[in-house]
Amino acid sequence: MNFMHSKRVAVALAVAALTGGATAATGPAAAAPKGPGGLKTPSAAKAPAPTADCSAAYRIEQKLSGGTTWRMCWHYENEAGLVLDKVSYQPKGEAKPIRVLTTAKLAQIHVPYDDGKWEWDDLTGQGFGLGLQELTPGECPGGTIKTVKIPDAFEPSRANVKGLCTTTRSRGHAYRMAGEQANRAWAAQGKDLLVYTVNQVGWYEYITEWRFADDGTISANVGATGSLSYDDYDAGDGRGWPIGKGAKDSATSHSHNVFWRLNFGLDGSSANRVEQYDSAVTPVPNGGTPKTKTTRTPVTRELAGDAEAMRWWRMVSATGRNKDGHPRSYEIVPGATTKYPGRGFTRHDVYFTEYNKCEQFASNNLRNCGARAGRSVEKWVNGQALKHPITWVNIGFHHIARDEDQQPMPVHWQGFQLSPRDVTAMNPLTPPALVGQNGNYQ
Repeated sequence: MNFMHSKRVAVALAVAALTGGATAATGPAAAAPKGPGGLKTPSAAKAPAPTADCSAAYRIEQKLSGGTTWRMCWHYENEAGLVLDKVSYQPKGEAKPIRVLTTAKLAQIHVPYDDGKWEWDDLTGQGFGLGLQELTPGECPGGTIKTVKIPDAFEPSRANVKGLCTTTRSRGHAYRMAGEQANRAWAAQGKDLLVYTVNQVGWYEYITEWRFADDGTISANVGATGSLSYDDYDAGDGRGWPIGKGAKDSATSHSHNVFWRLNFGLDGSSANRVEQYDSAVTPVPNGGTPKTKTTRTPVTRELAGDAEAMRWWRMVSATGRNKDGHPRSYEIVPGATTKYPGRGFTRHDVYFTEYNKCEQFASNNLRNCGARAGRSVEKWVNGQALKHPITWVNIGFHHIARDEDQQPMPVHWQGFQLSPRDVTAMNPLTPPALVGQNGNYQ
Protein backbone atom coordinates (compact mmCIF):
# COMPACT_ATOMS: atom_id res chain seq x y z
CA MET A 1 0.00 0.00 0.00
CA ASN A 2 1.98 2.91 -1.22
CA PHE A 3 1.72 5.37 1.63
CA MET A 4 3.90 8.30 2.58
CA HIS A 5 6.02 6.93 5.42
CA SER A 6 6.19 10.15 7.45
CA LYS A 7 2.42 10.48 7.28
CA ARG A 8 1.94 6.95 8.58
CA VAL A 9 4.44 7.35 11.40
CA ALA A 10 2.77 10.56 12.57
CA VAL A 11 -0.60 8.85 12.66
CA ALA A 12 0.85 5.85 14.48
CA LEU A 13 2.26 8.08 17.22
CA ALA A 14 -1.05 9.85 17.63
CA VAL A 15 -2.96 6.56 17.79
CA ALA A 16 -0.58 5.24 20.43
CA ALA A 17 -1.57 8.15 22.66
CA LEU A 18 -5.19 6.99 22.70
CA THR A 19 -6.57 4.41 25.09
CA GLY A 20 -6.12 0.78 24.12
CA GLY A 21 -9.80 -0.11 24.44
CA ALA A 22 -12.23 0.22 21.56
CA THR A 23 -14.00 3.53 22.05
CA ALA A 24 -17.45 3.60 20.49
CA ALA A 25 -20.11 6.13 19.69
CA THR A 26 -23.52 4.56 20.07
CA GLY A 27 -27.16 5.52 20.31
CA PRO A 28 -29.39 4.80 23.30
CA ALA A 29 -31.89 1.97 23.03
CA ALA A 30 -35.36 3.13 22.09
CA ALA A 31 -37.93 2.94 24.87
CA ALA A 32 -41.09 0.90 24.42
CA PRO A 33 -44.15 3.05 23.60
CA LYS A 34 -46.31 3.86 26.63
CA GLY A 35 -49.81 5.13 27.09
CA PRO A 36 -51.36 7.25 29.86
CA GLY A 37 -49.93 6.58 33.29
CA GLY A 38 -46.81 5.00 31.83
CA LEU A 39 -48.61 1.75 30.87
CA LYS A 40 -47.63 -0.01 27.68
CA THR A 41 -50.15 0.47 24.92
CA PRO A 42 -52.03 -2.68 23.87
CA SER A 43 -50.95 -4.36 20.65
CA ALA A 44 -53.10 -4.00 17.57
CA ALA A 45 -54.97 -6.91 16.06
CA LYS A 46 -52.32 -7.33 13.39
CA ALA A 47 -48.77 -8.38 14.19
CA PRO A 48 -47.00 -5.53 16.00
CA ALA A 49 -44.05 -3.80 14.40
CA PRO A 50 -40.69 -5.16 15.56
CA THR A 51 -39.33 -3.45 18.65
CA ALA A 52 -36.55 -1.01 17.84
CA ASP A 53 -33.18 -1.99 19.31
CA CYS A 54 -31.63 1.47 19.09
CA SER A 55 -32.51 5.14 18.73
CA ALA A 56 -33.58 6.50 15.36
CA ALA A 57 -30.18 8.09 14.67
CA TYR A 58 -28.49 4.68 14.91
CA ARG A 59 -31.18 2.62 13.19
CA ILE A 60 -31.24 1.43 9.58
CA GLU A 61 -34.42 -0.06 8.14
CA GLN A 62 -35.15 -0.61 4.47
CA LYS A 63 -37.98 -2.43 2.70
CA LEU A 64 -36.83 -3.40 -0.79
CA SER A 65 -39.07 -3.60 -3.84
CA GLY A 66 -39.22 -7.41 -3.70
CA GLY A 67 -40.90 -7.23 -0.27
CA THR A 68 -37.84 -7.97 1.86
CA THR A 69 -37.07 -5.74 4.86
CA TRP A 70 -33.62 -5.44 6.44
CA ARG A 71 -33.21 -3.95 9.90
CA MET A 72 -30.06 -3.21 11.90
CA CYS A 73 -28.40 -0.83 14.31
CA TRP A 74 -24.93 0.63 13.98
CA HIS A 75 -22.24 2.25 16.05
CA TYR A 76 -18.76 3.56 15.37
CA GLU A 77 -15.41 2.65 16.93
CA ASN A 78 -12.13 4.51 16.67
CA GLU A 79 -10.26 1.40 15.47
CA ALA A 80 -12.77 -0.73 13.55
CA GLY A 81 -14.84 2.16 12.18
CA LEU A 82 -18.39 1.13 11.26
CA VAL A 83 -19.89 -1.72 13.31
CA LEU A 84 -23.29 -3.23 12.47
CA ASP A 85 -25.43 -4.60 15.29
CA LYS A 86 -28.54 -6.78 15.52
CA VAL A 87 -28.92 -7.39 11.79
CA SER A 88 -32.25 -9.01 10.87
CA TYR A 89 -33.87 -10.14 7.65
CA GLN A 90 -37.62 -10.33 7.00
CA PRO A 91 -38.67 -11.59 3.58
CA LYS A 92 -42.27 -11.42 2.49
CA GLY A 93 -44.34 -14.18 4.01
CA GLU A 94 -42.40 -14.22 7.28
CA ALA A 95 -44.39 -12.96 10.26
CA LYS A 96 -41.40 -11.52 12.08
CA PRO A 97 -37.78 -10.59 11.41
CA ILE A 98 -35.15 -13.34 11.39
CA ARG A 99 -32.04 -12.34 13.33
CA VAL A 100 -28.83 -13.09 11.41
CA LEU A 101 -25.93 -11.25 13.05
CA THR A 102 -25.34 -9.86 16.51
CA THR A 103 -22.35 -7.80 15.33
CA ALA A 104 -20.31 -7.53 12.14
CA LYS A 105 -17.22 -5.41 11.55
CA LEU A 106 -13.76 -5.16 10.06
CA ALA A 107 -11.16 -6.91 12.20
CA GLN A 108 -7.93 -5.76 10.53
CA ILE A 109 -6.30 -4.54 7.34
CA HIS A 110 -2.76 -5.91 7.50
CA VAL A 111 -0.30 -4.42 5.00
CA PRO A 112 3.20 -5.95 4.66
CA TYR A 113 5.55 -4.63 1.96
CA ASP A 114 7.41 -7.01 -0.33
CA ASP A 115 10.84 -5.56 0.56
CA GLY A 116 10.33 -6.25 4.28
CA LYS A 117 10.87 -2.62 5.29
CA TRP A 118 7.32 -1.79 6.33
CA GLU A 119 4.39 -3.66 7.85
CA TRP A 120 1.20 -1.97 9.00
CA ASP A 121 -1.96 -2.83 10.91
CA ASP A 122 -4.22 -0.14 9.53
CA LEU A 123 -7.09 -0.54 12.01
CA THR A 124 -5.23 -0.77 15.32
CA GLY A 125 -2.02 1.04 14.39
CA GLN A 126 -2.88 3.73 11.87
CA GLY A 127 -6.03 5.49 13.08
CA PHE A 128 -8.46 3.87 10.63
CA GLY A 129 -11.59 5.00 12.45
CA LEU A 130 -10.29 8.55 12.90
CA GLY A 131 -9.92 8.92 9.14
CA LEU A 132 -13.64 8.83 8.30
CA GLN A 133 -14.33 10.92 5.21
CA GLU A 134 -17.17 13.36 4.54
CA LEU A 135 -19.45 12.09 1.77
CA THR A 136 -21.15 14.27 -0.82
CA PRO A 137 -24.77 13.72 -1.93
CA GLY A 138 -23.50 12.53 -5.31
CA GLU A 139 -21.74 9.62 -3.57
CA CYS A 140 -25.00 8.41 -2.02
CA PRO A 141 -27.54 8.72 -4.86
CA GLY A 142 -31.13 8.35 -3.72
CA GLY A 143 -30.02 7.62 -0.17
CA THR A 144 -29.32 9.21 3.19
CA ILE A 145 -26.00 10.34 4.65
CA LYS A 146 -25.93 9.94 8.42
CA THR A 147 -23.72 11.95 10.76
CA VAL A 148 -21.14 9.88 12.64
CA LYS A 149 -19.67 10.95 15.98
CA ILE A 150 -15.94 10.15 15.96
CA PRO A 151 -14.63 8.98 19.33
CA ASP A 152 -11.33 10.66 20.31
CA ALA A 153 -11.29 12.87 17.22
CA PHE A 154 -7.98 14.74 16.80
CA GLU A 155 -9.74 18.04 16.10
CA PRO A 156 -13.14 19.38 17.27
CA SER A 157 -14.01 20.08 13.64
CA ARG A 158 -13.66 16.34 12.95
CA ALA A 159 -15.86 15.19 15.84
CA ASN A 160 -18.99 14.88 13.68
CA VAL A 161 -18.69 13.67 10.10
CA LYS A 162 -21.42 13.13 7.52
CA GLY A 163 -19.86 9.83 6.58
CA LEU A 164 -22.36 6.93 6.55
CA CYS A 165 -24.35 6.31 3.37
CA THR A 166 -27.45 4.12 3.24
CA THR A 167 -29.09 3.69 -0.13
CA THR A 168 -30.44 1.06 -2.53
CA ARG A 169 -28.86 -0.28 -5.70
CA SER A 170 -30.00 -2.57 -8.50
CA ARG A 171 -27.86 -5.67 -9.01
CA GLY A 172 -29.34 -7.10 -12.22
CA HIS A 173 -31.31 -10.32 -12.52
CA ALA A 174 -32.57 -11.85 -9.30
CA TYR A 175 -33.82 -14.83 -11.32
CA ARG A 176 -35.13 -15.86 -14.73
CA MET A 177 -37.08 -19.00 -15.65
CA ALA A 178 -38.75 -19.83 -18.95
CA GLY A 179 -42.27 -21.26 -18.78
CA GLU A 180 -42.88 -24.87 -19.74
CA GLN A 181 -44.27 -23.90 -23.14
CA ALA A 182 -41.73 -21.10 -23.47
CA ASN A 183 -44.61 -18.68 -23.94
CA ARG A 184 -43.48 -16.52 -21.05
CA ALA A 185 -40.50 -16.03 -18.75
CA TRP A 186 -40.53 -15.46 -15.03
CA ALA A 187 -37.95 -12.77 -14.34
CA ALA A 188 -37.18 -10.13 -11.76
CA GLN A 189 -34.49 -7.57 -11.11
CA GLY A 190 -32.80 -7.69 -7.72
CA LYS A 191 -32.33 -4.85 -5.25
CA ASP A 192 -29.78 -4.37 -2.48
CA LEU A 193 -29.59 -2.16 0.57
CA LEU A 194 -26.10 -0.62 0.48
CA VAL A 195 -24.43 0.66 3.67
CA TYR A 196 -20.93 2.11 3.44
CA THR A 197 -18.27 4.44 4.82
CA VAL A 198 -14.93 5.71 3.48
CA ASN A 199 -11.86 5.87 5.73
CA GLN A 200 -8.52 7.41 4.78
CA VAL A 201 -5.23 5.89 5.93
CA GLY A 202 -2.17 7.59 4.48
CA TRP A 203 -2.67 7.91 0.74
CA TYR A 204 -5.27 5.16 0.56
CA GLU A 205 -9.01 5.41 1.04
CA TYR A 206 -10.91 2.30 2.08
CA ILE A 207 -14.58 1.85 1.18
CA THR A 208 -16.16 -0.42 3.80
CA GLU A 209 -19.26 -1.75 2.07
CA TRP A 210 -22.09 -3.99 3.23
CA ARG A 211 -24.79 -5.10 0.80
CA PHE A 212 -28.04 -6.69 1.94
CA ALA A 213 -29.92 -8.32 -0.91
CA ASP A 214 -33.65 -8.91 -1.23
CA ASP A 215 -32.93 -12.67 -1.51
CA GLY A 216 -31.26 -12.71 1.93
CA THR A 217 -27.63 -12.62 0.78
CA ILE A 218 -25.15 -10.41 2.67
CA SER A 219 -22.03 -9.19 0.86
CA ALA A 220 -19.09 -7.67 2.74
CA ASN A 221 -16.46 -5.84 0.69
CA VAL A 222 -13.55 -3.49 1.18
CA GLY A 223 -12.50 -1.37 -1.77
CA ALA A 224 -9.09 0.30 -1.81
CA THR A 225 -8.75 3.51 -3.78
CA GLY A 226 -7.14 6.94 -3.38
CA SER A 227 -3.61 7.52 -4.61
CA LEU A 228 -0.19 5.96 -4.98
CA SER A 229 2.42 7.71 -2.84
CA TYR A 230 5.32 9.13 -4.80
CA ASP A 231 7.55 8.70 -1.72
CA ASP A 232 7.40 4.94 -2.25
CA TYR A 233 8.63 4.96 -5.86
CA ASP A 234 11.83 3.36 -4.64
CA ALA A 235 11.54 -0.34 -5.40
CA GLY A 236 15.02 -0.70 -6.77
CA ASP A 237 15.43 -4.29 -5.61
CA GLY A 238 13.23 -5.78 -8.34
CA ARG A 239 10.16 -6.14 -6.10
CA GLY A 240 8.20 -3.24 -7.62
CA TRP A 241 6.67 -2.18 -10.90
CA PRO A 242 7.70 0.80 -13.04
CA ILE A 243 5.31 3.77 -12.79
CA GLY A 244 5.56 6.75 -15.14
CA LYS A 245 7.86 7.20 -18.09
CA GLY A 246 10.62 4.65 -18.52
CA ALA A 247 11.82 2.63 -15.55
CA LYS A 248 13.02 5.40 -13.22
CA ASP A 249 10.23 5.13 -10.62
CA SER A 250 9.04 1.77 -9.29
CA ALA A 251 6.15 1.47 -6.84
CA THR A 252 6.79 -1.00 -4.02
CA SER A 253 4.58 -4.09 -4.16
CA HIS A 254 2.67 -5.07 -1.03
CA SER A 255 -0.24 -7.14 0.28
CA HIS A 256 -3.64 -6.16 1.64
CA ASN A 257 -4.88 -8.82 4.08
CA VAL A 258 -8.41 -7.87 5.13
CA PHE A 259 -10.16 -9.55 8.07
CA TRP A 260 -13.78 -9.42 9.20
CA ARG A 261 -15.20 -10.51 12.56
CA LEU A 262 -18.73 -11.94 12.57
CA ASN A 263 -20.73 -12.69 15.69
CA PHE A 264 -23.71 -14.65 14.39
CA GLY A 265 -26.96 -14.60 16.33
CA LEU A 266 -29.23 -16.73 14.16
CA ASP A 267 -32.82 -16.54 15.40
CA GLY A 268 -31.57 -14.50 18.35
CA SER A 269 -29.34 -17.21 19.83
CA SER A 270 -25.55 -17.19 20.19
CA ALA A 271 -25.47 -20.99 20.52
CA ASN A 272 -25.07 -21.61 16.79
CA ARG A 273 -23.16 -24.58 15.41
CA VAL A 274 -20.52 -24.75 12.69
CA GLU A 275 -20.45 -27.40 9.96
CA GLN A 276 -17.84 -28.12 7.28
CA TYR A 277 -18.71 -29.83 4.01
CA ASP A 278 -16.26 -31.58 1.68
CA SER A 279 -17.02 -33.24 -1.63
CA ALA A 280 -14.81 -35.93 -3.16
CA VAL A 281 -14.99 -36.98 -6.81
CA THR A 282 -14.23 -40.63 -7.62
CA PRO A 283 -13.55 -41.70 -11.22
CA VAL A 284 -15.54 -44.65 -12.51
CA PRO A 285 -13.82 -47.39 -14.56
CA ASN A 286 -14.46 -47.81 -18.29
CA GLY A 287 -15.16 -44.16 -18.93
CA GLY A 288 -18.29 -43.89 -16.81
CA THR A 289 -19.43 -40.65 -15.23
CA PRO A 290 -17.46 -39.89 -12.04
CA LYS A 291 -19.36 -40.00 -8.75
CA THR A 292 -19.30 -37.27 -6.14
CA LYS A 293 -19.91 -37.77 -2.42
CA THR A 294 -20.37 -34.91 0.01
CA THR A 295 -19.69 -35.38 3.71
CA ARG A 296 -20.62 -33.21 6.67
CA THR A 297 -18.20 -32.67 9.54
CA PRO A 298 -19.48 -30.92 12.67
CA VAL A 299 -16.92 -28.35 13.86
CA THR A 300 -17.23 -28.66 17.61
CA ARG A 301 -13.90 -27.09 18.60
CA GLU A 302 -11.99 -24.03 17.47
CA LEU A 303 -10.69 -24.29 13.90
CA ALA A 304 -8.26 -22.55 11.56
CA GLY A 305 -9.76 -23.50 8.19
CA ASP A 306 -8.34 -23.53 4.68
CA ALA A 307 -10.54 -23.07 1.62
CA GLU A 308 -10.15 -25.90 -0.86
CA ALA A 309 -11.98 -27.02 -3.97
CA MET A 310 -15.43 -28.31 -3.06
CA ARG A 311 -15.18 -27.29 0.61
CA TRP A 312 -17.46 -24.90 2.41
CA TRP A 313 -18.73 -23.98 5.87
CA ARG A 314 -22.05 -22.89 7.26
CA MET A 315 -23.31 -21.46 10.55
CA VAL A 316 -26.48 -23.26 11.65
CA SER A 317 -29.22 -21.92 13.92
CA ALA A 318 -29.63 -23.77 17.19
CA THR A 319 -33.33 -22.95 17.40
CA GLY A 320 -34.79 -21.70 14.11
CA ARG A 321 -36.30 -23.76 11.30
CA ASN A 322 -37.96 -22.74 8.07
CA LYS A 323 -41.51 -23.71 7.10
CA ASP A 324 -40.22 -27.00 5.67
CA GLY A 325 -38.77 -27.90 9.07
CA HIS A 326 -35.14 -27.46 7.97
CA PRO A 327 -32.62 -25.72 10.27
CA ARG A 328 -31.83 -22.20 9.15
CA SER A 329 -28.21 -21.47 8.29
CA TYR A 330 -25.88 -19.09 6.47
CA GLU A 331 -23.11 -20.36 4.20
CA ILE A 332 -19.75 -18.55 4.19
CA VAL A 333 -18.67 -17.90 0.59
CA PRO A 334 -15.13 -16.47 0.37
CA GLY A 335 -14.29 -14.27 -2.60
CA ALA A 336 -11.14 -14.32 -4.68
CA THR A 337 -8.08 -14.29 -2.44
CA THR A 338 -4.30 -14.41 -2.46
CA LYS A 339 -3.29 -16.02 0.80
CA TYR A 340 -0.25 -14.38 2.40
CA PRO A 341 2.00 -16.97 4.13
CA GLY A 342 4.29 -14.51 5.90
CA ARG A 343 2.43 -14.39 9.23
CA GLY A 344 0.65 -17.05 11.25
CA PHE A 345 -2.64 -15.15 11.31
CA THR A 346 -2.71 -14.80 7.49
CA ARG A 347 -2.07 -18.48 6.70
CA HIS A 348 -5.72 -19.54 6.92
CA ASP A 349 -8.89 -18.39 5.18
CA VAL A 350 -11.38 -18.69 8.02
CA TYR A 351 -11.18 -19.08 11.79
CA PHE A 352 -13.83 -20.19 14.24
CA THR A 353 -13.08 -19.24 17.84
CA GLU A 354 -15.06 -19.37 21.06
CA TYR A 355 -16.40 -15.95 22.02
CA ASN A 356 -14.10 -13.88 24.17
CA LYS A 357 -14.94 -10.22 24.60
CA CYS A 358 -11.30 -9.13 24.45
CA GLU A 359 -10.61 -10.87 21.10
CA GLN A 360 -11.58 -8.10 18.69
CA PHE A 361 -8.83 -7.75 16.06
CA ALA A 362 -7.15 -10.42 13.95
CA SER A 363 -3.68 -8.94 14.51
CA ASN A 364 -2.23 -6.33 16.86
CA ASN A 365 -5.24 -6.84 19.10
CA LEU A 366 -5.35 -3.91 21.51
CA ARG A 367 -7.30 -5.63 24.27
CA ASN A 368 -5.47 -7.41 27.08
CA CYS A 369 -6.57 -11.03 26.84
CA GLY A 370 -4.01 -12.32 29.34
CA ALA A 371 -0.28 -12.84 29.47
CA ARG A 372 -0.31 -16.00 27.37
CA ALA A 373 -3.25 -15.24 25.08
CA GLY A 374 -1.35 -13.67 22.19
CA ARG A 375 -2.43 -10.72 20.10
CA SER A 376 -3.58 -12.40 16.87
CA VAL A 377 -6.35 -14.74 15.86
CA GLU A 378 -4.30 -17.90 15.22
CA LYS A 379 -3.20 -17.81 18.88
CA TRP A 380 -6.81 -18.10 20.00
CA VAL A 381 -7.45 -21.40 18.20
CA ASN A 382 -6.46 -23.65 21.08
CA GLY A 383 -9.04 -26.42 21.25
CA GLN A 384 -11.90 -24.75 23.13
CA ALA A 385 -15.36 -26.18 22.56
CA LEU A 386 -17.51 -23.97 20.36
CA LYS A 387 -20.58 -22.94 22.31
CA HIS A 388 -20.71 -19.33 21.05
CA PRO A 389 -18.65 -19.38 17.84
CA ILE A 390 -17.09 -16.25 16.35
CA THR A 391 -16.22 -16.29 12.64
CA TRP A 392 -13.14 -14.56 11.21
CA VAL A 393 -12.80 -14.28 7.41
CA ASN A 394 -9.44 -13.45 5.77
CA ILE A 395 -9.30 -12.25 2.14
CA GLY A 396 -5.90 -11.32 0.71
CA PHE A 397 -4.76 -9.31 -2.31
CA HIS A 398 -1.18 -8.91 -3.56
CA HIS A 399 -1.00 -5.42 -5.01
CA ILE A 400 1.56 -5.03 -7.76
CA ALA A 401 0.95 -1.47 -8.93
CA ARG A 402 0.32 -0.66 -12.59
CA ASP A 403 0.25 2.49 -14.69
CA GLU A 404 -3.56 2.53 -14.49
CA ASP A 405 -3.36 2.94 -10.70
CA GLN A 406 -2.73 6.66 -11.18
CA GLN A 407 -4.40 9.07 -10.86
CA PRO A 408 -6.71 8.55 -8.91
CA MET A 409 -6.47 4.82 -8.28
CA PRO A 410 -9.39 2.66 -9.48
CA VAL A 411 -11.08 0.72 -6.68
CA HIS A 412 -9.87 -2.84 -6.16
CA TRP A 413 -12.25 -4.98 -4.11
CA GLN A 414 -11.83 -7.79 -1.58
CA GLY A 415 -14.68 -9.56 0.12
CA PHE A 416 -17.01 -12.48 0.71
CA GLN A 417 -20.69 -13.36 0.94
CA LEU A 418 -23.01 -14.88 3.50
CA SER A 419 -25.54 -16.89 1.53
CA PRO A 420 -28.84 -18.00 3.11
CA ARG A 421 -29.23 -21.79 3.16
CA ASP A 422 -32.71 -22.99 4.17
CA VAL A 423 -33.54 -19.70 5.87
CA THR A 424 -36.83 -19.74 3.94
CA ALA A 425 -38.71 -22.69 2.46
CA MET A 426 -38.56 -21.26 -1.06
CA ASN A 427 -36.90 -18.41 -2.92
CA PRO A 428 -38.03 -15.37 -0.92
CA LEU A 429 -38.76 -13.60 -4.21
CA THR A 430 -40.97 -16.40 -5.64
CA PRO A 431 -43.87 -14.88 -7.61
CA PRO A 432 -47.37 -15.74 -6.27
CA ALA A 433 -48.18 -17.98 -9.25
CA LEU A 434 -45.34 -20.36 -8.33
CA VAL A 435 -45.71 -20.68 -4.55
CA GLY A 436 -47.35 -24.08 -4.92
CA GLN A 437 -44.21 -25.60 -6.43
CA ASN A 438 -42.33 -26.16 -3.19
CA GLY A 439 -40.72 -29.58 -3.71
CA ASN A 440 -43.27 -30.36 -6.38
CA TYR A 441 -42.68 -29.11 -9.90
CA GLN A 442 -46.05 -28.66 -11.62
